[in-house]
Amino acid sequence: MSRRYFGTDGIRGTVGVSPITPDFIMKLAHSVGRVLRRDGSRPTVLIGKDTRISGYMLESALESGFNSAGVDVVLLGPVPTPAVAYLTRALRADLGVVISASHNPFEDNGIKFFSAHGAKLPDGWELEVEAMLDQPPAWVNSAALGKARRLDDAAGRYIEFCKSTFPNDLTLKGLRIVVDGAHGAAYQIAPTVFHELGAEVVAIGCSPDGLNINLNVGATHPQALVEAVKAHRADFGVALDGDADRLQIVDRHGRLFNGDELLYVMASDRLRTSQALGLPRGPEMAGVVGTLMTNMAVELALRDAGFEFVRAKVGDRYVLEELEKRGWQLGGEGSGHLLALDRHTTGDGLVSALQILKAVVRSGEELADLLSEVTLFPQTLLNVRLKPGQDWKNNERLQSEIAAVEQELGTNGRVLVRASGTEPLLRLMVEARDGNVARQLAQRLADAVVSV
Repeated sequence: MSRRYFGTDGIRGTVGVSPITPDFIMKLAHSVGRVLRRDGSRPTVLIGKDTRISGYMLESALESGFNSAGVDVVLLGPVPTPAVAYLTRALRADLGVVISASHNPFEDNGIKFFSAHGAKLPDGWELEVEAMLDQPPAWVNSAALGKARRLDDAAGRYIEFCKSTFPNDLTLKGLRIVVDGAHGAAYQIAPTVFHELGAEVVAIGCSPDGLNINLNVGATHPQALVEAVKAHRADFGVALDGDADRLQIVDRHGRLFNGDELLYVMASDRLRTSQALGLPRGPEMAGVVGTLMTNMAVELALRDAGFEFVRAKVGDRYVLEELEKRGWQLGGEGSGHLLALDRHTTGDGLVSALQILKAVVRSGEELADLLSEVTLFPQTLLNVRLKPGQDWKNNERLQSEIAAVEQELGTNGRVLVRASGTEPLLRLMVEARDGNVARQLAQRLADAVVSV
């Protein structure tokens, strides 16, 4: 059974266009509340948001919908998505709700949910909510209506949590760090975390006005960070996205490190630390999860370090599913969604940044030196528009060309062919040690698609 409203990361769209309208969001909260109350309990739900101007409107709609179903609400104000996951678990709430469209522009917004354990909810729960949406509302009587209150120290609690993931015997003193908050949910929290751990902080992208979230700043526009690091002669730059679950890092030379590279640094640091302490390598350290898009050079380097490597579908929820299934700790995407399940239940840009800085400070090496075993393979990605009804899977020339390209690459590259989930496009990716080879082979595949 397919979902009508929920995508890979909750419900998202343009504000004022269905389903991101106040009436639907209120109905959604009412339906979620009814699902929560099926066992007869009186649930408590936390609601956090990013800095979009539409957050006020959607927060009010959620509050009304939950209260009408007999659910109590705790309003957290502007806090990162992973802060909601943490506080839901820490406060023993029944559900966490985030109002955010992550890295999208301010015109968009969305709703996503966390379980009582601070984890993404399964597809089955989302289908149950969608089924409830089809039923007429069932308002509780006045005596059973839910209440709402604000948690004034939500940001402070989360700041202390982030700091707790950084070793007590280490400090960031002596480091100048540019912190780019994307004018988003971490605009106050992120600079405070690094400052309280000892760093000299230069803040950019930390002046939200409701309309400028992710606008030419943040993890999706890292050039602003690169320029600021150079201008301030900083040691590092840390960029988050609008809801602070995504990370990009720049070193003092202006080199930008993507999520694939940072994932390798996290894994190799964990291994190096356990070896230094003489600890056995437990099953949680057996492997690392990436995605179909993870650079092959990272896969090879992790395997050389003794890690098993598994690729999940693109999307941090699928990375998390693989980690939980295998009992592993580390996974992530090149976009900067990184998971360290021994630190948090979900991807967290701030916590991930602290894990990288921990590796640098403890080793005394430059970040680039920690990646001496990794030279990323050039990737060529081509999008080929499909004709209506075109069956690319049974295109004999394409399948033959894919087999030929894979044989030519051998262990020096790989091919990924997948259909877009939102447009009539076929995405062709070729990765090779030589960028010219990757481009030539990708074009051969594209030619095979359009030949039909």
